[in-house]
Amino acid sequence: LQVESENRKTIWNTEEVPEGSEFDDTWDLREQPEYQILFKQCVGTEDVFFGMSGKDPSTACCEDVVIKIKLPETKYSDITLDIQDTVLDLRTPKKKLLLHLPYHVDSKNGKARFLSEEETLEVTLRVSRKFDFINF
Repeated sequence: LQVESENRKTIWNTEEVPEGSEFDDTWDLREQPEYQILFKQCVGTEDVFFGMSGKDPSTACCEDVVIKIKLPETKYSDITLDIQDTVLDLRTPKKKLLLHLPYHVDSKNGKARFLSEEETLEVTLRVSRKFDFINF
């Protein structure tokens, strides 16, 4: 069984191209900065002391992803940050980071702050899961 393409000249379907591939510049020789991916969970006394909500310490029960990126010798005004649902793209004059995120995030409502004394950019993104109404 052979599937006919809508346009015979196309090599692949747009569904086959992963999100964020337009940012992938293999020719760009800027160094990748050090970074950490952390997960944040909102807990109350009912979680900590009684375990009533059913939350566990796994990433499946976390609401936010926090990405900490070390950017030594960088000014806040030099940072360009673009966030898609599954991709974080950060560029400075000396560094470049293309990061495929572990979960889908709400790309419209994230927060970023630059901690100049630590030379770190901290990006907080809300995890967007399809079945959160079941989990929480």
